[in-house]
Amino acid sequence: MTTPATPPLVLTLAGSDPSGGAGIQADILTLASLGCHPLSVITAITVQDTVGVNDLMVLDSDWVNDQARFLLEDMQVAAFKIGMLGSVENVAVVAQLIADYPDIPVVLDPVLASGGGHELADEDLIGAMRDMLIPQVSILTPNSLEARRLASSDPDEDEELTLDQCAERILALGSPYLLITGTHENTKEVVNSLYGQDGIVRADHWERLPGSYHGSGCTLASAIAGMLATGLLLPEAVREAQEYTYQTLLNGFRPGMGQFLPDRMFWARGDEEEEGDAAKR
Repeated sequence: MTTPATPPLVLTLAGSDPSGGAGIQADILTLASLGCHPLSVITAITVQDTVGVNDLMVLDSDWVNDQARFLLEDMQVAAFKIGMLGSVENVAVVAQLIADYPDIPVVLDPVLASGGGHELADEDLIGAMRDMLIPQVSILTPNSLEARRLASSDPDEDEELTLDQCAERILALGSPYLLITGTHENTKEVVNSLYGQDGIVRADHWERLPGSYHGSGCTLASAIAGMLATGLLLPEAVREAQEYTYQTLLNGFRPGMGQFLPDRMFWARGDEEEEGDAAKR
């Protein structure tokens, strides 16, 4: 009897969202849907639902470090995905962690606020990300609001910056790639722009869907990590991850009184619905 092949292992570090819409739960669902095996390190515990975040408890950095180190000493990881870290101390331990594994691609989703607008990062934390984390990652995936905050420490300057200017400043910190998503921009279509050190690599246009979604950024970043773990080159991984994420939003559902949630397992339910329709005939 042959031993089954091990699926690609992706280590995600993020906060816990009990609604399953965002955070580490979103990462796990996304990576599993794409055929990867998710390893999870919890950085914070939240009290939240589909409406918003009610409370937040950031885990001690020693706990974050130990969770990750034990896993990495036991298993060979193909990609890292980093979400909300919650403290400067956590930024520091994660920066040291990925420095010890320089050959593993790193996707950073710089979560600075919840979908409902709850602030999750102060200026000290953002500064620590600029100094310690961004220089080491393979790609970061901010939305346009996050990109402006990362690009400038002056709140009065944020709205004046173009996304091209934001990209130039962020890439100067050291990351080879930056994907800025355009869901928060006042445009007819959503335009997601992938920048490299020489400028725009690709700009993908997507139909703007009605409603507000909880966890779309987590889904996209995790999907990129999953695609990289399967061996795709980064520009191709970004394109395929966007297509997957768009399908999760197109099939999104509203289980509570707040935002819609992406359906990361849309492909499974689609087959079930087709089988059900066939049976009725």
